[in-house]
Amino acid sequence: MNSVSQTLPAVHLLTSLYPSGLLVVGASSDPTKRGYQAIRALLRDGFAGAIYPVNPKLTTLQGLTCYASISEVPVSAELALICTPAASLPQVIRECAGHGVKTAVVLAGGFAEAGTEGAALQAECVALAQALGLRLIGPNTSGVFNTHAGMNLVGFSDLKPGPIGILSQSGNMALSLVTEGSLQLHSGFSTYIGVGNAADLAFQDYLSYFELDQGTDVCVAYIEGLSDGQAFLQAARQLTASKPLVVYKSGKSESGQQAAKSHTGALAGSYLVAKGVMRQAGVVLVDQPDHLLPVAEALATQPLPKGRRIALLADGGGHATIAADMLDALGLPLASLSEATQAGLRACLPASAAVTNPVDVAGGTDSHPPVFAQCLELLLRDPGVDQVLVVGLFGGYALRFDPSLAEAEQQTAQAFADLGRQYAKPVLVHSLYALHKPEPLKHLVKEKIPVYASVEVACVALKALADYAAYRQRSLTDDRLTGWGASSLRAETLLRQVASDGRCHLLEPEAKQLLNAFEVPLPSEQWVARFEDLAQLDAVWLNQPLAVKLVSADILHKSDAGGVRLGVQGLAGLQQAWQTIYASAQQHSPEARLQGCLLSAMAPAQGTEIILGITQDDQYGPLMMFGLGGIFVEVLKDVVFRALPLTRADAWDMLTGIQSRQVLEGVRGQPPVDKEALVELMLKISALAMAQPQIAELDLNPVRCYRQGYSVLDARILLRAPLAPVTAIESQDAVPASNWVH
Repeated sequence: MNSVSQTLPAVHLLTSLYPSGLLVVGASSDPTKRGYQAIRALLRDGFAGAIYPVNPKLTTLQGLTCYASISEVPVSAELALICTPAASLPQVIRECAGHGVKTAVVLAGGFAEAGTEGAALQAECVALAQALGLRLIGPNTSGVFNTHAGMNLVGFSDLKPGPIGILSQSGNMALSLVTEGSLQLHSGFSTYIGVGNAADLAFQDYLSYFELDQGTDVCVAYIEGLSDGQAFLQAARQLTASKPLVVYKSGKSESGQQAAKSHTGALAGSYLVAKGVMRQAGVVLVDQPDHLLPVAEALATQPLPKGRRIALLADGGGHATIAADMLDALGLPLASLSEATQAGLRACLPASAAVTNPVDVAGGTDSHPPVFAQCLELLLRDPGVDQVLVVGLFGGYALRFDPSLAEAEQQTAQAFADLGRQYAKPVLVHSLYALHKPEPLKHLVKEKIPVYASVEVACVALKALADYAAYRQRSLTDDRLTGWGASSLRAETLLRQVASDGRCHLLEPEAKQLLNAFEVPLPSEQWVARFEDLAQLDAVWLNQPLAVKLVSADILHKSDAGGVRLGVQGLAGLQQAWQTIYASAQQHSPEARLQGCLLSAMAPAQGTEIILGITQDDQYGPLMMFGLGGIFVEVLKDVVFRALPLTRADAWDMLTGIQSRQVLEGVRGQPPVDKEALVELMLKISALAMAQPQIAELDLNPVRCYRQGYSVLDARILLRAPLAPVTAIESQDAVPASNWVH
């Protein structure tokens, strides 16, 4: 890809999606064809630019002059909609580029999605377009629209201009969002881009466009797969620094994504990884596709809250209880209202009203809706409240009780909007009458107060606001551990020693040396290479219980081969353990090289075991995994992933990201773990992995965590491929196996 196409895609798109001129190549007189429908939509929606239909068989079309070829169009155009078959695309690309077109929207299928021949045609077209400086949207795309430019190349009707951009790999998902928007109360759409095959321009380019587009305040995306996950994350981080990105990621099944080499690789299922790294980049992930638009509404219209504390204002106990339950399930606490707030509520509500949180007006608004606004102001004024959700039947009082209440409800709706702006706190409204679209609710949406028909969805939107606000606050700091030059040199020397043996698998003592180079504290250990060397051990080793573990380049899973003995003490005990381990290993793998045993001081038994790992993901590059360790990792699979390098904020977020995070606080007599020490360990492992990219997989499992510190009980490291052997000069720093102690 040339430098221009790498650095200017967003600028190209900004120019192209606000075009002064537009070619429709393959214009048609058949109303069922896209070449007709696009022109009809452009004329209907008042597109301000010039429209140039191209079809050699037509002279006019829908009142416009039709041109026989692109070269006959008298004025250059920034954008071309190509409605012709796949086979024609190379020639059309040449003609468009020669005419000064910056971007072409390619509707036709029959490319990479259709097989080998289609893939070859697609590659030819992309190479040709890039050589000529033309960018391609698609092929196999449903099209694009930009409501702020009056440009609708998809043919959707009733598009309301607004702040929400759409990016989708599915045309039907885009149609679903647009249809939902037309049926619900919503703030409107800005730009839609159908990704299609993403043969040239891809997700990361479109995110950069939405970052620059002044007509877009929030972007929603439907994603099935990514061609370049790392580029996507980089673009997402840049976008979410100023605008929210809401994503529904399909393909949640982890089957087919399993790797057998390590726990970390085996647990790196596509959705689990995507969920972790996208959250790390500030993406707001939703669990259901019908949450995309409601969450985007809240993020597009509301200020970011300073915290997660929610106040509920209800005109009925049932919906208040439902909302409280949902907020608890989502991890959003109910705010504790101050005495002053509660006193103010008592003064304006009936004696039967509940003035703790949730606040139930108990009929106090039935005949006088403005009381709602009085209560809302009291809640917004309370410094312990970060967001307010109004639940019940507001907006439907005139329908439910008497038409004479309509004007008062309208005034109350305006007061809601004014108060939200005055106190700069999010205000969301759930209404039983949302689908009826009464005027007060329409007015709320016009004044940028989201209205929801579902309590659950409203609560999900509150969580999205809180999560995105927390991300924006976290992203202000970037404190990755750096400055490991000397450690990296020690580590590379060690890895080249491994290469001298033609191995990709580090022995456990070697793995521990690598960790030690990055100042990871380890238990006292000694690698004994020969049976007779046991007799030379000093009293420190003979007078304490030890773990004895086989060292073998050919046996990766020591416990499977009977290669581990625990609580061994004294010379006789060590000799017996050695002989038992060797006999068991030889029976398990007769041809395996047995290279001694690693003696480790027994770690304290009381502690919480976790797993920490590194794996290389095809989509997102190096990843860290964290979760409960030991036997539980395979059973519970309660793990989280983040992309490297890791920041301190990322590490803390991982600790709170597992479902069983309460275990880290101490349960059933176990003490809480030393989270500060654990975060430091995660940052050191991140630094190691970034300094030594040849590491393919790393597993520390288990790491036993205590009230103070931790013990790394086992370490396993695999390399991508052997490095060049260590040189004679470098080998001077080598530590002989029989003398290796730390």
